[in-house]
Amino acid sequence: MSESITGIRTGFEEKTNVVFDLHQPPVGAMEGNGSYNRSAKIQEGGVAASLPLLKEAVENITLVDADAPIVIADYGSSEGENSLAPIGLAISTFRHRAVSSRPIVVYHVDLPINDFNSLFRVLSRDLRGYGQNEPNVFSAAVGQSFYEAVLPPDSVDFAWSSFAALWLSRIPALIPGHFLPLRAAGSVRAAFERQAAADWEEFLRYRSVELRPGGRMMLVLPGLDPDGSVGLEPLFDIANDVLADMVKQECLTSAERDQMVIASYPRRKVELLAPFHPEGHFHSLTVEVYHETKLPDAAWLEFEKHQNPNELASGRTHFFRSAFAPTLALALQPGRDRQAFAAALEDGLTRRLVAWPEPLHMTVQSLVLCKRC
Repeated sequence: MSESITGIRTGFEEKTNVVFDLHQPPVGAMEGNGSYNRSAKIQEGGVAASLPLLKEAVENITLVDADAPIVIADYGSSEGENSLAPIGLAISTFRHRAVSSRPIVVYHVDLPINDFNSLFRVLSRDLRGYGQNEPNVFSAAVGQSFYEAVLPPDSVDFAWSSFAALWLSRIPALIPGHFLPLRAAGSVRAAFERQAAADWEEFLRYRSVELRPGGRMMLVLPGLDPDGSVGLEPLFDIANDVLADMVKQECLTSAERDQMVIASYPRRKVELLAPFHPEGHFHSLTVEVYHETKLPDAAWLEFEKHQNPNELASGRTHFFRSAFAPTLALALQPGRDRQAFAAALEDGLTRRLVAWPEPLHMTVQSLVLCKRC
């Protein structure tokens, strides 16, 4: 999502040089080669909880121009595993209302550095793929940031985005002593709040153009508790300690560590809804549904049955590595082995988590937005 990246990168595989701008650090993709697909279980739980709302949203879309394809956009697709169920449900819901000869086109949108090879392997080989049993379903990919125009105006019937819009277009500041914006304070925290607000409005503005009148968009995002926590902070704090250990062990330099920032910022309900007040709309978008869901910690429930701390720690570590290690690795100096960094981070995090078998919790926020006719 940053202009500081040139060329294409898949996970940790080195494809080109990265221009690192201290004032605008680049944002990394999820780890490639299927790693994110295998590890994104927390995100999968949030997607599953949102499916009833998705079905209702699609049912409320008035279909027009029977000769035109129905267009679905998946903003922030990553490697595609967590898109199968929601996009498949949207397709089947549309298909109940449109003849089988009417084409349905699905656009998967993500950064140019995303692992689109893994995405298309999932779509073509997975028996649960959304097009397996549906005629006239076509898929395509768009390698662009969703902080810009990616599809034609008034072209999208239904848009979907899960756990993607929390990623910022740029990082406004470094975070003393940590890499997580929610652990920032004072002027640094304020800079992230301003960036998150500006990016949210920018994201909505582009989607308001791309959705057709009467179309719907559904977003699933992490929520914040009343105390301002997202629920995963203990995991991030332990990872922060591991990075400090790596500096002591000279696996990292202090300069590299200081520039590590995760460019994600979960927003409170009031922050998500702010652009729509006081007029009740933002550009042509209105909020049709807002819903919060407390997610059970599936990994912890499994641990309670089998009491295997190694399995619990491994799952938590793989989640962290696949989602966040590529971005942290971008702070490494040119020529440094990013795979070795990820392996060392994984090893240190797993060892610490084995000694810390505790539950984690998360709230997810689901929004359905409608473009006014």
